[in-house]
Amino acid sequence: MLNVRVVKLGGSELDRPGWLAECAQALQDVQPVVVVHGGGQAVNALSRRLGLPVEKRDGRRVTTKDVAEVVEMVLAGPVNRQVVAALRAAGVDAVGLSGVDGGLLTAEPLPGGLGHVGKMTAVRASLLESLVLAGLTPVVAPMAPPAGGGLPLNVNADDAAAALAGALRAAELLQISDVAGVHVDGAAQPAVATSEIDALVERGVVTEGMVVKLRAAAAALKAGARAARIGGLAMLADPTAGTRIFHALPQLA
Repeated sequence: MLNVRVVKLGGSELDRPGWLAECAQALQDVQPVVVVHGGGQAVNALSRRLGLPVEKRDGRRVTTKDVAEVVEMVLAGPVNRQVVAALRAAGVDAVGLSGVDGGLLTAEPLPGGLGHVGKMTAVRASLLESLVLAGLTPVVAPMAPPAGGGLPLNVNADDAAAALAGALRAAELLQISDVAGVHVDGAAQPAVATSEIDALVERGVVTEGMVVKLRAAAAALKAGARAARIGGLAMLADPTAGTRIFHALPQLA
């Protein structure tokens, strides 16, 4: 079993070259890793330039066929290249991939009327393992075609990272963004049990993007990842930073 971490990069911080360079430097010390990135702000910018709608529901992008083409163009193009370049400049031997490359990711349409949005169904973990064993750091843009082929579906980067972490039996899933962790009633939480997530959502304590992150972390743990945290860049250097997501042990009678 590879002792690999899956690191998801997202949030508005991804658009700041200084932050990305700092992140790349920090990733030198947590090898081996597989990186999954978002890029929502860049997708928004090009969509608006092309006169396409920018709409989200419950933290997920409403994705028409035209928007799906923009997502693929942006994430597999300039955003992936930007992350790879930052890592290589920091001495990390990164290689860029989209979920289409080598049949890495497969998805099916997600119900709910969101359009070309995908739910992860399969990961070709052996491809990532071979790259990691060769000393490379895969950087994955999260689009995934359906099993029968066709236009790749827009998969939320947290969901894709969770699927990768589960398939690789990752030592840890780190969901890094501009949010330092999960906050409840204004207080940062050191840990959240998977059994608490639905109640936090129902109470409106967590909303939109954080709901997606929490549910993705829970899915990763269920699928075989050994640990998961949500937070900021400090998680790369500090094993106690961020909010740890864990399975609660059953209560003894």
